[in-house]
Amino acid sequence: MERLVLVSNRVASSLRADEGGLATAIRAAVRQREAVWFGWSGEVVDGDPGPVRGQVEGGLTRFLLDLNRDDFAGYYLHFSNRVLWPLFHYRVNLAEYDGAAWEAYQRVNTLFAERLAEMLTPDDEIWVHDYQLIPLAAALRRLGLRNRIGFFLHIPFPAPEVLATLPVHRALVRALFDYDLVGFQTEKDVQAFGDYVVREAGGWMCGDGHAHAFGEEVRTAAFPISIDTRAVAAHAVRAVGTNLASRLRESLRGRQLIIGVDRLDYTKGLVRRLDAVERLLETRPQYRRALVMLQIAPPSRGDVPEYQQIRADLDARAGRINGTFGDLDSQPVRYLNRRFRQDTLFGFYRSSRVGMVTPLRDGMNLVAKEYVASQDREDPGVLVLSRFAGAALELDAALIVNPFDADEVAGALDIALSMPLDERLERHAAMMAHLEEHDVHAWWKAYLTALQQFAEPEVAALTAVGGYATWH
Repeated sequence: MERLVLVSNRVASSLRADEGGLATAIRAAVRQREAVWFGWSGEVVDGDPGPVRGQVEGGLTRFLLDLNRDDFAGYYLHFSNRVLWPLFHYRVNLAEYDGAAWEAYQRVNTLFAERLAEMLTPDDEIWVHDYQLIPLAAALRRLGLRNRIGFFLHIPFPAPEVLATLPVHRALVRALFDYDLVGFQTEKDVQAFGDYVVREAGGWMCGDGHAHAFGEEVRTAAFPISIDTRAVAAHAVRAVGTNLASRLRESLRGRQLIIGVDRLDYTKGLVRRLDAVERLLETRPQYRRALVMLQIAPPSRGDVPEYQQIRADLDARAGRINGTFGDLDSQPVRYLNRRFRQDTLFGFYRSSRVGMVTPLRDGMNLVAKEYVASQDREDPGVLVLSRFAGAALELDAALIVNPFDADEVAGALDIALSMPLDERLERHAAMMAHLEEHDVHAWWKAYLTALQQFAEPEVAALTAVGGYATWH
């Protein structure tokens, strides 16, 4: 049987349920076939990174590679996190291109390819994940590998006029054409990629998803990542009775809970979220002693100045709201800058009346899906969801909002907090039906089926209109 070789910047420390979306998907996939997972160990060293280290756990072999300290700084801290991350999330003003960092990015991808090639067989199927490793297939092809190689982008793909601000945009996109299949979160991302192919690369798109440019072609499609819906629902039932969840409910003293759970990141719209809560309390005094906003925001990339600033801004905003609307025995905002186990969060979600997921831009956002799956089917909460999260295209029974408009979000919170049970039941049932059909198992099966079925398109007549093309 062909091995599935998964490659990502980091390799999860285990396949426990609380390791996150990628580990959840891999845990499901490896039960079906032999698999290995390759990536950075999380360790940086001075000098040569040394050999790959292998570990075996629960039927999965993990291959870990250290990185040179300087290469790590250029590849990960700078080019991945201070160029690609802000740019792909439409924060062009925060992208700080540096030629040396681009060289480090390519150098680390070449290192990954060289170390990976040593352990591959011709039948291995390779699945590469996310923006840190866009050039990996090109590096593998230069080494002569002809294996099927797929790529999945977990973050949004930007509009061509945004991507074109990157001095090396053509080289970056050209590297995607060395994959057999490039998967995106949403059809909007596929469209953005197609727009780039037509407008910037002088190529064309076919109706079957094949992109043609740079004298090459690659197949593209949307594969919205998801959660293990039934497992999350079951965990939430158990977690709601834990000590932490019980303490949370007791502390509310009859007040309704609004919850937000996000990594501390400027893409998540956390300060604007608190602005909306502040607007709600300003314009609707009845909520000042009737609600609690719990924002959990674990620290992230603390050595990047933009993240230090967002933490300071969030601290200040929470303090201002509590200073204005708090009382001796109540504070409307609780801000926790720490991590909780996923199971614990499911219990918190189930205890809340409103889930507030309002990123300024997000590839998918699995918190939105976890919130819905965690709810009591007989008394569900309401999801307030940003239109700029990929999840909004699937969870359209949520209250969809523009996170840049504090008045609109405050109005949605008002609607959510006062929504009658029959409407909450109807909205929740629609979203759960979708999540149960389109869960994480459906996601990885759809992607790998598409990769396995990859073949050259049959010769056919081609009709081009405005740069786009349709086979017929």
